[in-house]
Amino acid sequence: MNDRFNTAAGWVLFAGIVGLGLSSVSSRYFAVHAPEEGGYPIEGVAEDGEGAEEVLDIGALLANADVTMGEAAATSRCGTCHTFNSGGADGQGPNLFGIMGTPIGQHAPGFAYSEALAGHGGSWTYDNMFAWLESPRSFAPGTKMSFAGLSSPEDRANIIRFMYENGGGPALPEPLPEEEAAEGETAAESAEAAAVNAVGDADTPEAGMVVPGADQTNPVGE
Repeated sequence: MNDRFNTAAGWVLFAGIVGLGLSSVSSRYFAVHAPEEGGYPIEGVAEDGEGAEEVLDIGALLANADVTMGEAAATSRCGTCHTFNSGGADGQGPNLFGIMGTPIGQHAPGFAYSEALAGHGGSWTYDNMFAWLESPRSFAPGTKMSFAGLSSPEDRANIIRFMYENGGGPALPEPLPEEEAAEGETAAESAEAAAVNAVGDADTPEAGMVVPGADQTNPVGE
């Protein structure tokens, strides 16, 4: 009896050792040969952020901007480096009176602009000013401007509208047509809906497929 028990116990112990060894070997193999991309792509599903870019209606933002709030924001956020009055002196940054529509990096004669701005090209359109106020370093990498930027489109619109009313500039852009603005607002929802529908289609059996556990007397699709 004792011999049989010892034999059985030995085999159980041996099986456990073999199983542990195989588990260790397989985990190392799959760690080295792991697939570069998990799963498989589902046709029709947009990547993260793809097709969901928000349309910024600069015309509508400027039309609804608050000039008083823009002046207060320009004074508090930018006034330590810039002046906004006609003939105002340059500070750490150039005077900004009448800057809208002028060539980038050439508005204030004699001011030592950074190469990033002096060589940027183009002019201070409303699109460019919106991008600049959002992130100067992204708009002109290498700029000496230390200002981090304004994430709020409304804050940027207020400041730009103040500069326009204070120093003039090109005609303000018209708001986008309603259907185009609505299209931009629903882009993210459309992309999300497409992803949900594609996943649902992938989980639905096609006609003629054999579904485990289903009644095969009435095949799908007949």
